[in-house]
Amino acid sequence: MDEQRTRKRNRAKQVLSLEERLLEASRNARDTARKLPPGKERATLIRAARESEAAAQINAWISSPRLRPER
Repeated sequence: MDEQRTRKRNRAKQVLSLEERLLEASRNARDTARKLPPGKERATLIRAARESEAAAQINAWISSPRLRPER
């Protein structure tokens, strides 16, 4: 007889919202990029910062009350 084990997920409650976490990641990437000389690593960090900012904007747009269906 096979016993089925249920694995409990290790979940962590997020303290900051997704938008706040994305904007924080963007700030950290930009701060780190400012300290670096021009090059591939700096360009990668700047791109990551732009992507995080765009993701935060998309999240805000998707979460806006105007997009929710009427009840």
